[in-house]
Amino acid sequence: MNAFSVRGRTFCEGTHVMGILNVTSDSFWAASRVTREDIAARAVEMTADGAEILDIGAQSTRPGAATVSALEEMSLLLPALERVRAATDAPLSVDTFYPEVAEAALGAGADMINDVSCLRYAGMAEVVARYGASLCIMHDRRHSTVADLMTDKLTGLSAAAAKAVRAGVPPEHIILDGGIGFNRGAEEDRFLLEHYDLLAATGYPLLLGASRKSFLGGEPENRLTATMRTSADAARMGVLFVRVHDVKENLMAIRALARRR
Repeated sequence: MNAFSVRGRTFCEGTHVMGILNVTSDSFWAASRVTREDIAARAVEMTADGAEILDIGAQSTRPGAATVSALEEMSLLLPALERVRAATDAPLSVDTFYPEVAEAALGAGADMINDVSCLRYAGMAEVVARYGASLCIMHDRRHSTVADLMTDKLTGLSAAAAKAVRAGVPPEHIILDGGIGFNRGAEEDRFLLEHYDLLAATGYPLLLGASRKSFLGGEPENRLTATMRTSADAARMGVLFVRVHDVKENLMAIRALARRR
């Protein structure tokens, strides 16, 4: 497995957990939302539960969500980020596709950018490179014209990673997310999950973000068990990170699989 480095820490084997911290008021699962007043405590709890990276988001990317401007995203994000940075030394990722938000976040203590737009916005990779930060690149297929799912994923992610490297981001600072929930319906999401390990053909380590998403069926509050199964699947396939709301439970699923091997 290829290595991934962030904040001076290198991950090269096993499956690790990234914890989700949402400071939006419209995230698809209401129980995942935190305020700037309680985000530091939630961050400390997540790291105690075993999260090795924390991912802070200030814009919902669920289907149908209204796009928040860069200025509004920054006004929500930066106070929350500063509180989390003061509370923990854990690597901090910021979920944004705006280069100007990334610049402000990295200047305020973030270590990594999680870009769900697959570097659609000019300048993002250059900002990440300038700060020596790490980068998660996610593929969004919802408006793609490529017919085949896996071809779309492999070519899109490979091209975006190459773009980041040309901008000066070291390959060991890059991790790729296939984009569960950002496809043409639940059937494609399920197919992608079943074949997620094929994305390793890009040559980069992988992150899986399937936590409580709609393709699992039912309502968000009832999707924990299904999410834990996706984390076990990720561990079975050699995925380096899972991005989840429920750190302790998903880490239990990963460790249970390791004990059975």
